[in-house]
Amino acid sequence: MVIGIIVMGIAVPVTLFLLLHLHTVSELLTIAAVTFLAWGFGDLVSSIMERPRLKDRSPGRALREDWERRSKE
Repeated sequence: MVIGIIVMGIAVPVTLFLLLHLHTVSELLTIAAVTFLAWGFGDLVSSIMERPRLKDRSPGRALREDWERRSKE
């Protein structure tokens, strides 16, 4: 977790800031916010994919079966 915060909150935004030749602090903070959101979204998606209800099923198949089950209710 700490390594992720350091990488996604400091290293990646500063690297992008320098490589893109940006100039203002607001641009740096925007890049930092976007990288944190992307990291959070990736973490959310990975936690969904690891759920036991997806065992032995593809995500598409699981979504289809859940949709069919809910539409019957």
